[in-house]
Amino acid sequence: MFKKNLRLTLAMVVIALVAFSSLAGAAAPKYVFYFIGDGLGAAQRQAAEYFLQEQTGNPDAKLVMNQFPIAGINTTHSLDTLVTDSAAAATALAAGVKTNNGIIAQLPDGTNVKTLIEACEDLGMATGIVSTTRLTHATPAAFASHNQSRNNEAEIAADFIDSGVDYFAGGGYRYFVPKSWEWGKSSRNDELNVAQEFYNNNYHVFLTENDTAKFREFQPTAREKVFAVFTYSHMPYEIERAENVPSVAELTAKGIDILDKYNKGFFMMVEGGRIDHACHANDAPGSIHDTLAFDDAIAEAYEFYKKHPAETLIVIVGDHETGGMGLGFGSNYYLNMNELVNVRVSVEDTLQSAYTGDRAAFYQYIAANCDLGDLTAAEKATIEKAMDIVDNGTSDSSYGGYNPVAIAVAHITSERANLYWTTYAHSGTAIPMSAIGVGAESFGGFKDNTEIAKAMAKLLSIKL
Repeated sequence: MFKKNLRLTLAMVVIALVAFSSLAGAAAPKYVFYFIGDGLGAAQRQAAEYFLQEQTGNPDAKLVMNQFPIAGINTTHSLDTLVTDSAAAATALAAGVKTNNGIIAQLPDGTNVKTLIEACEDLGMATGIVSTTRLTHATPAAFASHNQSRNNEAEIAADFIDSGVDYFAGGGYRYFVPKSWEWGKSSRNDELNVAQEFYNNNYHVFLTENDTAKFREFQPTAREKVFAVFTYSHMPYEIERAENVPSVAELTAKGIDILDKYNKGFFMMVEGGRIDHACHANDAPGSIHDTLAFDDAIAEAYEFYKKHPAETLIVIVGDHETGGMGLGFGSNYYLNMNELVNVRVSVEDTLQSAYTGDRAAFYQYIAANCDLGDLTAAEKATIEKAMDIVDNGTSDSSYGGYNPVAIAVAHITSERANLYWTTYAHSGTAIPMSAIGVGAESFGGFKDNTEIAKAMAKLLSIKL
């Protein structure tokens, strides 16, 4: 209820706070929040807001991120293509330079580029990295490591040991534990225990879902360092996240508690990473729920901002758009977001494996979990065609490499809302950004993604 009220009242207080911040005349922000929604384009943001209005019954409900006073639009192309991947996009957002797709905080010739995290550490600021993906995934990796390939996740994990980052929180413990780890699976090919190295360097280490309660109970009393990795791979989609895994809002709030103990301020990057994954799978409800969870994390930062308006900057960007999400199709002038409200499972993590050959059981399953108990003849034929492909062991590239039955259900769900997709990959469309706080006016207007990092560097008087 508090967060819903926050969304409703934000517009009434934001002008006064901005004015206060301007009058204070701070030369540079002491506290910087850099929120990156992976795959978060304009359609994703607006779909989540329309869904929120449907869900709450309040036609005036707004996302926190959509109410900040400074707005802009960013191009996202990489050095070698007009459609970027997350590695090149994250490098642009972290270091202010273009590089080729797949490269992490380096130029194509292997030259390392300095990131905002590294530059802020040079100033003595505390730093934090939060993600709902594996921490070794492209976006978090680009802020605290350097590599010619985003796929070298074991190397990226090892890089983090010497990164100086004070707070890590997210998923993907598989690259931080040794090959022979006796308490679970590992994806390393060596015996380097990165988690143990963090512990040896005086980090509080929280590893696997079993440490969630301890993480929640942890209260920093002085300048503390924390390494928290809860899941084998990515964090679960918000639509089906259980209580044994923290939300991205919880990770953000804990990061604030930890980093605020440092007297020279902090820089924290928070990624809503699974928005992108949902959109790759053309999963509209999955994308929406992760966007709302991301917005709840922004609300945590905004609460901090209200206490320190003359010292805080919050910037929200996307790295690229994913899926080519379209709000409306053909000659139909409507969106029925109520068609998405009762969906309970993700496409990628759950529907992918839900069909096992028992057609009757699957129809019962999607009736209960996807609100599809009233399939039309055409919709059922679409699913049957996909089932035939799966049952026959054939392949069809039109399903984007996903399970055809899962994608058939995903598309029916989207199309009932009149929400359509153009791709299973990224698109080259420009994306929205928004900002509030000290120096926020530096981020408005039509800009390239490299200009965001450059503007932050200028505000902080650092060199990238």
